[in-house]
Amino acid sequence: MTAPLLQAQNLSVQFGGLKAVNDVSFEVWPHEVFSLIGPNGAGKTTIFNLISSLYKPSAGRVIFEGEAVSHLAPYEIARLGIARTFQNIELFEHATVLQNLLVGRHCQRHSSWWQDLLFTPRVRRTELQFRRHAEEVIEFLDLQHYRDSLVVSLPYGVRKVVELGRALAMRPKLLLLDEPSSGLNVEETEEMGYWIDDIKNDLGITVIMVEHDMGLVSRVSDRVLALNQGEVLALGTAAEVQAHPGVIEAYLGGADDE
Repeated sequence: MTAPLLQAQNLSVQFGGLKAVNDVSFEVWPHEVFSLIGPNGAGKTTIFNLISSLYKPSAGRVIFEGEAVSHLAPYEIARLGIARTFQNIELFEHATVLQNLLVGRHCQRHSSWWQDLLFTPRVRRTELQFRRHAEEVIEFLDLQHYRDSLVVSLPYGVRKVVELGRALAMRPKLLLLDEPSSGLNVEETEEMGYWIDDIKNDLGITVIMVEHDMGLVSRVSDRVLALNQGEVLALGTAAEVQAHPGVIEAYLGGADDE
């Protein structure tokens, strides 16, 4: 049987006296879309920060491809093949779309400073390879019209796709999408759903998604994990989780912001 790509084992993290995540465990299998849902304050983004090693767990561990990775630095996590987007778009606004995508390849650069300075044949070959892959991502996401545009001049919806493209430019095995539909209109959200489907089916990339739009969650997710106040409420299909009494109560009751 195929092994899980990622395992969260009894994850907990505490900030002062507040337990943001409390004894959370789950597994994510290769080539699935696994969604985290819950009201604000549920701990969803905190789990993303634990996976990407921006936070270190107070207890428990993250295992990726059979190896514990919680002790690694964020750049080492990226080199393993874990990429992410953010709730708030984090792009270089005064660089072009192509330049932003090339930044996504930076974590895979292995040349030394003197090789970069001299622009050696190895560096030139690497730059050409990075450029080819960035162009492939531009074509995949239909960004050809914007490739040489400055990000600052782009509509919000296009910026969201560019940030997705920068993550894809890293050639990840696991893609963390933090509220990909946030700020998008209905048409743009529908298009984002198509991209997520294609990322899984055409590129073979596993996706973990934090999302509030239950329509998008229901459409693209293989499994859904519901959280509330840092603890697991339910795990199953989107329909099973949405029908769970604890999930209904959590959404109706609300919570503090994350």
